Amino acid sequence: MVIPTDPAIPLWLKVAYTAFVAFLVPIYLKHWGPGNFLWFSDIALFGTLLALWIESGFLASMMSIAVLLPEVVWNVDFFGRLLTGKNIGGLSAYMFDSRKPLYVRALSLFHVFLPMLLVWLIHTLGYAAHAWIAQTLLAWIVLPLTYLLTDRQQNVNWVYGPTSKPQTVISQRLYLLLVMLAFPLFIYLPTHLILRAVFG
Repeated sequence: MVIPTDPAIPLWLKVAYTAFVAFLVPIYLKHWGPGNFLWFSDIALFGTLLALWIESGFLASMMSIAVLLPEVVWNVDFFGRLLTGKNIGGLSAYMFDSRKPLYVRALSLFHVFLPMLLVWLIHTLGYAAHAWIAQTLLAWIVLPLTYLLTDRQQNVNWVYGPTSKPQTVISQRLYLLLVMLAFPLFIYLPTHLILRAVFG
């Protein structure tokens, strides 16, 4: 790992973020299991850690393309239910499940600060326009692995169905192929176009 000699990111931020991730990993591993780390938001958590230390605009851009749009939806769902008590979309429903330990749910508040941190990193380090291609290739590796290695009931990255439960309308492999097309077309490309327009 190459550490920049003239850092643009303050050391306190790197250390604080590293400490948070180091604290989160064993708790998530124990409570959710290793398959949970294949969620794109968790991958972005680790990718952002590396981007911070090596100050890589390319990595920050990849992680932004992967999660900014889903994280916005998560935050709207979370704060909407927090303020109104109504279930808006269900993406953050687990945050209101009293059967899950409060400290585990509290760690998931990284969904709140991660998108803001990524946007700041792009502002500071620059946006890499070709990162959306790299993120698409990464997704085409992660999604089949998710399908092969994770529990159907967890439905990590929605590889088994568009909701919390597996779908049964079409063949599972065809659905997986559609998911592999949907992420680049409906999440990554729009996010890339917005980021390119804003950050050049």
